[in-house]
Order: sequence, then C-alpha cells, then structure tokens
Amino acid sequence: MVKIGFIGEGKTEQILLESASFQEWLQQHGIEPVGAVIDADGAGNLLPDRISPLRIELLSYQADVIVILTDLDNDQSVRVTKQRIGEFIDQVVIVAVKKIESWFLADELTLSTLTNAETKIDYPELVDDPFGEIQQLFLSKTGRGIGTKPMLARRMLKYGFTIEKAAQHPNCPSAHYFLTKLQTLASAN
Repeated sequence: MVKIGFIGEGKTEQILLESASFQEWLQQHGIEPVGAVIDADGAGNLLPDRISPLRIELLSYQADVIVILTDLDNDQSVRVTKQRIGEFIDQVVIVAVKKIESWFLADELTLSTLTNAETKIDYPELVDDPFGEIQQLFLSKTGRGIGTKPMLARRMLKYGFTIEKAAQHPNCPSAHYFLTKLQTLASAN
C-alpha cells in the first residue's frame, strides 16, 4: 500500500481531498493517506522555499509520495506551474485547468440536482472563471447565490459530487489525470 501525503493549494482542494468519497476511493485503490491534508493557503505558498516545511511534515508521517493539487490560474502551462512549485523525486504536482471549480462544472449530474435544471457544460476546463460561471448558473436557476468557494465545495459534496464523476466528463482531462496518476502510484508499490 502506497502512503501519500496531500497538499492542496487552498481550502477548496483541502475539502475535496478530505471528503469521505475521496478517502473511500483512496482505500479502494490501495492508497493510504498520511498526516492531515495540508491547505497551503494559496499558490504563493507553493514555492520551493515555502513548501519545504509542508513537505517535511508529511515526510515525518512516512509518506512515500507527496501529491500537490493546485490550479493553473494564469500560468502559461502546466509545466510552468510545476517548475514554479519545484520538482522532487518523491513529489507529484497535479494541476487543475484552469481552476479546481472546473471539476464542479464537469459533474453535470450534481449541478443539475442543485439547480433543479438540466445543466450541461461541454468544456468545463475552458471556462475562464468557473466559480463565477457556477455563481451565475445558481442565480439564474435558483435565485440564490453560492457563497464562498469552500461553501460551494461542501455543498457540492453534500449533493453527491465526486472527483470520479468529474473525471468521467469527456472534456475534464485534469480530473481524469489526477485519478489515473494516483492509481499509477498505487500500482508501482
């Protein structure tokens, strides 16, 4: 069983990585999460000098690998994001394109349930501001807002969101890559 320590760019990533559905998925795939999921509190803290204490903490729990989940934001490419964070042999950086909220757009079933209307987003990872898109969707369909990003994450999870559902969307490759990479890490041990 591979032991993985997780770092999320922010609170939303932390909420998703700590979710019961994701923890169950990890167990089913032979992955043991170690230590608490760390909220880096923003992309600015995912720099080599600032990430070092986070890595040390997870390695103290005997993590075989550290997995960082972050957003592309305004970086030119996934490669640039990974280089900015720093590359280590025991570290994998997964970059959600453009932002993690794109994965919420990819789970059309949960969005449809929450808005009481069929919701279809053909290219969730091409939406520049997925949080804003979801906010407008909720306002137009329900007349209510969605609150903060962490509030949205908790609400999506409560109504059935899973990273697996996002990964099943034909145009959400970063969610699919995330789960596939974790399965690869598990099978390597």
